[in-house]
Formats: sequence, structure tokens, C-alpha cells
Amino acid sequence: MPWIREYIRPFCELDPYCSGDPPEYVITTLQLDSPGLSLHYAKLWDFVNRFKLRVRTYGDPVGAFPVFMEIKAKDRATTVKYRSRIPFDQWGKHLFGNDIIRGIRFKSAKEAGHFYQFVRLVKHIGARPAMLIRYNRESYFGKKDTYSRITFDRRLLYQQTYSWDSWGRDGQWHTLDKSIDQTRRHDTAADFSGVVLEVKALKDVPLWICNLITEFGLERQGHCKYSNAVWAESMFRWTPWTPEYEIDYLRYL
Repeated sequence: MPWIREYIRPFCELDPYCSGDPPEYVITTLQLDSPGLSLHYAKLWDFVNRFKLRVRTYGDPVGAFPVFMEIKAKDRATTVKYRSRIPFDQWGKHLFGNDIIRGIRFKSAKEAGHFYQFVRLVKHIGARPAMLIRYNRESYFGKKDTYSRITFDRRLLYQQTYSWDSWGRDGQWHTLDKSIDQTRRHDTAADFSGVVLEVKALKDVPLWICNLITEFGLERQGHCKYSNAVWAESMFRWTPWTPEYEIDYLRYL
């Protein structure tokens, strides 16, 4: 990790929200899923087209930053995010009831569209809080690229939850920084260093990223913090299997 940090220094600049040594910030994510955990199983079965519903905020303790509602969709090898932002105190279960949503202002019609798409999908699959994920992120942006980003995630924690707005304040966090928690599908042994490296770019991948991958012999590997948390928790709790009809329904949303 220190070698990679040094290698990218000429091409990247630190995310301005990072601070400390090492420079980082805290991310807390509320993962929503159907009662049968169909979004988790879509990942488990490697669906070509799938999505996640997550609600994210920053800082520790939480409450100082807005809430970001995200649809993270995957179409084969391409990942697309649809993101909308609302004030922290306007987030809650009431957004998904039958009342008309009022009083939320968006920066653009596009952001408003992303918000209502999120609400629509939550209602369609009957999504509810399933898991909280928390970790520290060290983040860098490419200096001259259209979009490029390198992030290091560490101190991975999870907490099962049924609350829309507790953000982990009422429960106990459990670590995900163990190799057993990072073993995909519980059928392949995998050593885990304690840090998740993400390399992000648009289709026009900068040359320095290509060189980075070659120089360090990096290999692409799927890594879902939410699914890892579900697997870790399943060692202590029984998890219902997702009905086939619910998975088939997701294909047409």
C-alpha cells in the first residue's frame, strides 16, 4: 500500500475531505434489501445485470453531512451510479410511504430523477434496512483526467439493523477485517490484507492507471462489503433463501 501511494503521487491529488495521518474520512452506509435478500443473492449468483440500494453519509459521529441515496447498478463489466442528496434530517422511512414527498430541493432535474428512481425501486421490491457498513477511506483524484480515482478502504465494520435512522448508534459494530469474512461464497480461501483498493475510471482509462496495474501485478476481484457482512452474520443467524420468483422479478425492474 505505501508503494502504491507513492507511485500515484505524480498523477493524483488528495481528496479535500481527507484529514489526519493517514488522511481519511469515515463512511457509513445503510444497505437496503428485500425481505428475502434478493439484491445480495443477485451478487452471489453473479447476475449480469444487477443493482444495490444504499444510503450513505459521512463523518463520525454521523449527522454533520447530508445523506446520499444511491442506486449502484452493474451492466456486465460496467458500473453505473445514480445518486441524489438530501439533508440529513429529511431522511427516514416516511419517504417510502403513501404521502406526497414535499420540501426537498435538488440541484437539478437529473438529481430529482435519481431520487424518485430510488424511491420507486425501494417500493417495488419492498426494500427495508438490512445492514450497516462502516469504514475509513483514503481517497485520491486524478489531476488531469476526466475522471479517475484511487481509494483505500480499511477498518471495515458491519452491524445488522432494522432501523432506518439509527446509523449504528444503538448497536454493536463487528469487524470485517478477517480473511474468513472476505472468502467469497465460503468455498475459496482468500487472504485479506486489511485494505480494499479500488481503481476507478471511465472507459478512457488513463495510461498511468494501466501502468499501475502492470507495475504491481494487480488482479481484478469482485468485493461486496454488504454481501461479506451478510455472510459473516450468517455464521450466527439463519438467513432465509431467496425465492426464485423474487429473483425473476428483479430482472424486469
